[in-house]
Amino acid sequence: MEFLPVWIADYLPAWMFLALTILLMAGFPVTFTLMGTALCFGLIGFGWNLFNLLPLRIWGVMTNVTLLAVPLFVFMGVMLERSGLAEELLDTMGLVFGRIRGGLAVSVVLVGALLGASTGIVGATVVTMGLLAVPTMLRWGYEKELATGTVAASGTLGQIIPPSIVLVLIGDIVGVPVGDLFMGAVFPGLVLVSLYILYILIIAWLRPESAPAVPEADLNAMSRSALFRQMLQALFPPLFLMIAVLGSIIKGVASPTEAAAVGAVGAISLTIANKKFNMQILRDVMEATMQLTCMVFIILVGAAAFGLVFRGLGGDEIVREFLGGIADSHSKWVVLAIVMGIIFVIGFFLDFIEITFIHVPVLAPIMLEFGFDPVWFCILIAVNLQTSFMTPPFGFSLFYLKAVTPPEISTGDIYRGIIPFVIVQLIGLLIVAFFPRLVTWFPVWVFGR
Repeated sequence: MEFLPVWIADYLPAWMFLALTILLMAGFPVTFTLMGTALCFGLIGFGWNLFNLLPLRIWGVMTNVTLLAVPLFVFMGVMLERSGLAEELLDTMGLVFGRIRGGLAVSVVLVGALLGASTGIVGATVVTMGLLAVPTMLRWGYEKELATGTVAASGTLGQIIPPSIVLVLIGDIVGVPVGDLFMGAVFPGLVLVSLYILYILIIAWLRPESAPAVPEADLNAMSRSALFRQMLQALFPPLFLMIAVLGSIIKGVASPTEAAAVGAVGAISLTIANKKFNMQILRDVMEATMQLTCMVFIILVGAAAFGLVFRGLGGDEIVREFLGGIADSHSKWVVLAIVMGIIFVIGFFLDFIEITFIHVPVLAPIMLEFGFDPVWFCILIAVNLQTSFMTPPFGFSLFYLKAVTPPEISTGDIYRGIIPFVIVQLIGLLIVAFFPRLVTWFPVWVFGR
């Protein structure tokens, strides 16, 4: 780097990160941007020695056993999406809660939580509930904003409620046991579900016309016992899958990776039991799993190359000095607030996978050096990343929903509807930040660590 001016050579990692940001904002594909930036700056910094280092880093990524859980959980989610589980859940929950103001919206939140615990795939959940729930809610007089906001927000719950793919990725990057993250995420997920429901009930109380109850005459006139049996039948599949996956981890029968295989087998079993299984569905599910898995891993390879060069050029030292200076002049809690703010703002423009692979490897080790609990910090990141699906202009949950909603729903309706839920999400993030025991006590109780 002798041929470079000092003001460039000393801050080469910063220029590297700036180039990455500009190219991503310009719309270049994420993987090629990561790899291309890494190759260009790596050759400047290391010369041809870069190619002695890069294959070992990529080999380490592709032979990581923990990451086997990603395709297995994706397979489980896609298979369940084809099983008809969501339709039965929405119909049953609508019957149970439709009699109260805001009841249909409450049922959507609960179904989103159950599907999140069963599938963990935001796109499948949002599309399914958008097709089924939004027209029904509009037919019974719900405000467009409340209907769309509820579906878009509820569909993202699979990002925090275990088993979650984002927790697998974060756990592997930060070096925290994935089982600890699964257990630590249980109660923060329940907090978010409760906050969503509370917001809906408050809106229904303040503005009854925005979330009316379904007239008794229009509800299915079945007996209480029949309704109870139908509810049990609808709840059994997701609860069975939750117990199979999380129960095998809690009991020590299976590691998180092995539990993902249990979930995949369980999803196939439920699809067979629901009489929806055939070879065409299996082929479609396998193709979708392959496409999603390839997308995740090709981004991961690019991010591994970028991280190798960024660290090799001393980028983590620059970030550490910057954050350490803030901690010295203020406190580590100010640094935490800045880091969470950065992740939240970046979520307006980047997908959670990109943030996980690009920013978390740089920020997480530095934050753990400040003494923050690793499980708690990882869950904070996961809750924060969940908002990236909901924040305009590039919230993927909003795009999925717009693609399947009736023509009378505009993009503006969806954007206005999601804003209160983003605020509720930030309140949930603050609750988790101020009460770390919500995260830490359950892993300690389960695993004793």
